Amino acid sequence: MISGHVFIATSLDGFIARLDGRLDWLLSRDHGDEDHGYDAFIAGMDAILMGSGSYDTVAGFDPWPYDLPVVVLSSRLAGSTVPPHLAGRVRFSAETPTQAMQSMAAEGHARVYVDGGQVVQSCLRAGLIAELTLSTIPVLIGSGRPLFGPLPADLALQHIATRSFPSGLVQSQYRVSPG
Repeated sequence: MISGHVFIATSLDGFIARLDGRLDWLLSRDHGDEDHGYDAFIAGMDAILMGSGSYDTVAGFDPWPYDLPVVVLSSRLAGSTVPPHLAGRVRFSAETPTQAMQSMAAEGHARVYVDGGQVVQSCLRAGLIAELTLSTIPVLIGSGRPLFGPLPADLALQHIATRSFPSGLVQSQYRVSPG
């Protein structure tokens, strides 16, 4: 059975990026040598499902940050050619999140890192997320792209753990309760 897992940072006021997609408020923060658990998290995943906004942000990173196969959900990018340096590592898809997860399951994937606000929201609405790890950065940015959006009904979460770090980052992990 395939399951979606979220590991994402938000500003204290709940935004994952500025309106233009910039992450300067996150990337400029000094977290010292704090281990927030990302390496352990990603080591437990076997594929990544992300939206085009996240892809547009990380596509400019050198080197490409992922060793896992990446599916980018985007009607805008679907049908376009993957850049040569990402061939065999990234594919663009116009599938729904449910269809994409089914395709990934058919490929043998079981634990999928879900990244990007719209994709996270769509996967939550579709019941595809098993766990969320939310890192809250102690900064208010005033406006931006929210992590959460409308849901058809309340979504109960079971608290697993919360940790705080000397930098002020607070990280909470939740299990999504079955419907």
